[in-house]
Amino acid sequence: MRKGIYIILALLLSLSLWADKPYTVVLDPGHGGKDPGAVGKFSKEKDLNLSLALQVGKMLNKQYPDVKVIYTRSTDVFIPLQTRADIANKADADLFISIHTNSAESKTPSGVETFILGTDRMEANLDVAMRENAVMKLESDYKTTYQGFDPNSIDSYIMFELMQNSYMDQSLRFAEQVQQRFVGHLNRSDRGVRQAAFWVLLKTACPSILFEMGFISNPEEERFLNKETSMAQMANALVNAFGAYTHREAVKKESLALEPAATPAAEQPAQTAQPAPKHDTITAQPALKNDSQPRHDRDMTATTPVPDNRVTYAVQVCASKTPLAENDPRLQGQKCECVKLNGWYKYYTAPDTDRNKVMKARKELLTLFPDCWIIQLPAK
Repeated sequence: MRKGIYIILALLLSLSLWADKPYTVVLDPGHGGKDPGAVGKFSKEKDLNLSLALQVGKMLNKQYPDVKVIYTRSTDVFIPLQTRADIANKADADLFISIHTNSAESKTPSGVETFILGTDRMEANLDVAMRENAVMKLESDYKTTYQGFDPNSIDSYIMFELMQNSYMDQSLRFAEQVQQRFVGHLNRSDRGVRQAAFWVLLKTACPSILFEMGFISNPEEERFLNKETSMAQMANALVNAFGAYTHREAVKKESLALEPAATPAAEQPAQTAQPAPKHDTITAQPALKNDSQPRHDRDMTATTPVPDNRVTYAVQVCASKTPLAENDPRLQGQKCECVKLNGWYKYYTAPDTDRNKVMKARKELLTLFPDCWIIQLPAK
């Protein structure tokens, strides 16, 4: 009888400890120390990875105080692949984000891509996996640590096909949120969500992604990645993706101004005193019949004028490369206005100079648009 009481008490204690466990995110800046990663004309991957990771962590701490942030490295040091996974597993992490910078032999490739563990189209992504896994060869006894795995041998990757990842669905959902924000919100070139055989993802016991922020081998993109404003915008995009994935409400979310970002060189700081880009403010219209020119391409005045020079906020619900009809299912039956910037149609609703009212409107819209967020409208 007494033994049974002890067991019950132990169970209650473990449940109490589990309930108090904070949501833990492990940020993994790829490479570091003696391993520079990809090298561009004037910068190194290891430095870009660390810069973005530190900014993401800082934003997470500020916007989500209930989240515990752990870094696999916070300085320029070499951390083995297995140790990175061990750090996440020891912390009982809920999410693992490995941050990297891409590279190619050609200077042409650009854009962002997010990887999850998997073997779908493995041959197509094998070069990326081999490049990222090759870091293990910098360790003195890597064959023992990695159980005979050879990052340069195609045969070694067969083991990935035999291992099931129970976190694939969650990893995929987060990866899609990341791509959506970088492509739909920052207008970066979309290389998609892909599967690849990364050791660090295989050995991490939680939902995990490996994010490639851009190509250091592309001169234009290297310049973009080295801008402080670009880093801030990318960090904001990753944090917003995290909020949508976990359905967390930020304590204080800074407004994200609508900025042109069709190419990395056009990217501008979200909060600057520079003149606002030219844009057309339009309202979603019914589909046109017998009219070859879309209504959105004509000169139209805003249906909701800004009453004064105060900052106007709104809730952005979606973005599209093509104009949407009033009854488009992506608008969920809501009457939305649209601002056109560099070929993107950005749909928003509930504009107001009172940010508290816009925040309230966003909460009401979350059931229809889980990914909606607050923006600052450009001055007219």
